[in-house]
Amino acid sequence: MWKFIHQLASPPHFYRIAPAFIRWLAVPGLLLIAYGTYAGLFVAPMDYQQGDAFRIIYIHVPSAYLSMMAYMIMAVSAGIGLIWRIKLSHAVAAAAAPLGAWFTFLALATGSIWGKPMWGTWWEWGDPRLTSELIMLFLYFGYMALRGAIDDTAKADKASAVLALVGAVNVPIIHFSVEWWSSLHQGPTIIKEGGPAMDAAMLYPLLAMILGFTLVFGALLLRRVRAEVLYRERRTRWVKEMILAGGN
Repeated sequence: MWKFIHQLASPPHFYRIAPAFIRWLAVPGLLLIAYGTYAGLFVAPMDYQQGDAFRIIYIHVPSAYLSMMAYMIMAVSAGIGLIWRIKLSHAVAAAAAPLGAWFTFLALATGSIWGKPMWGTWWEWGDPRLTSELIMLFLYFGYMALRGAIDDTAKADKASAVLALVGAVNVPIIHFSVEWWSSLHQGPTIIKEGGPAMDAAMLYPLLAMILGFTLVFGALLLRRVRAEVLYRERRTRWVKEMILAGGN
């Protein structure tokens, strides 16, 4: 087990094995998204209060979930790289940031589109979940800007890792905000005492979308990590040998 983990932390080894994992993640992920999209739009019944407007949850919920998951991957990877000086961990953190920012933006955009007919406004600054989610988007931007502002890769890794770890405190605030404070945002629907508060015809497509988005995110993350590894290792012998051999 430890031997496998040690090998996985090796940039050349990771670069070689990642394509197989990308296929295993991307194909089932896309199939699940296709099923969830069809079932969510055409099979799930109309909500008795929200009408067809509720169907935006099939994009909004997976995006919001991944916005937090991506940040935790970024923060944990940055922390591992900072403490144990594993170069691949910093590459994972750097690769996760843009993906997390996009999912955070998508969560905010779909939330605003849903909020206009439901709340009568595109945005409500008094809502703790909306505000804390926006703060996380700024944290992603800050992390990427800090990395881009420092030319030395090693120094950029250390400085951005500290920012990522400090910003991680915002993730539980987002998750528990609807329980800690008064909020326009609805409370937990899937994971709650007594079971999910959704009809099965609505729930299963949502679960498929969450899992499908997660698998596709994993595939995208691996692709970005490969690119990041190649950039960081561009002057090493194994990359030069691979290029000369015509490898990819």
